[in-house]
Amino acid sequence: MPIVCVIAVLAAVNVLNNWLLRGQVAYVVVCVAATGVLLLLARRDGLTLADLGLDAAGVRRGLRWVPLLTGAVLLVLVLLLAVPAGQDVFRDARAVDLSLGQVLWRALVRVPFGTVLLEETAFRGVLWAMIRRRRGTAWATAVSSLLFGLWHLMPSRGLNRSNTAVGEVFGGGSAGVVPAVTAAIVAMIAAGAVLCELRRRSGSLLSPAALHWAVNGFSYAFTWAANRWWLAG
Repeated sequence: MPIVCVIAVLAAVNVLNNWLLRGQVAYVVVCVAATGVLLLLARRDGLTLADLGLDAAGVRRGLRWVPLLTGAVLLVLVLLLAVPAGQDVFRDARAVDLSLGQVLWRALVRVPFGTVLLEETAFRGVLWAMIRRRRGTAWATAVSSLLFGLWHLMPSRGLNRSNTAVGEVFGGGSAGVVPAVTAAIVAMIAAGAVLCELRRRSGSLLSPAALHWAVNGFSYAFTWAANRWWLAG
């Protein structure tokens, strides 16, 4: 029942953020509120801070991973930008037309206090710990990663139209929506498995959160900057 309650909360949040509510501030508020609810469910289920990777020792271990993870993401983005074949990744309408203030808001507020806070608490924190205690690590990683992939179904619906690289592979029309969304879900399942393994190896929720923020936050910044000064021609 606790796991079902967590999934129900996440389903409600997904509908709110991707269908009913459109504002940037509303998105963050909903994510923060949902995170609080999930932590209450975790506490009611008997999970400790250590189970969630949020105890003092876990935070210290996670902090040691932060420079390595953020540095690796920066290196990958720089290499993609330097190689012509990788530059289409940065031609993304979701970031190209933003103002500097909007980019900073997304990278420094929306992503860390909305997306990363909720998703890491939910999928690598509460759900992973609940399932791990009942069925073991392999089940926890498999179920959490599958749900993480499905979580991205609605946000991926316009991906083939907003991102040039995705549109070139699957087509930018309506026929490309289903294969693009399917590919996005599969990719997010794989990403979820990587983040779960990072959570297991580090013993901290902070390490997957740092990687998650670096990928999303730096991608906004690189995409916005690249289309103004690097790819403008």
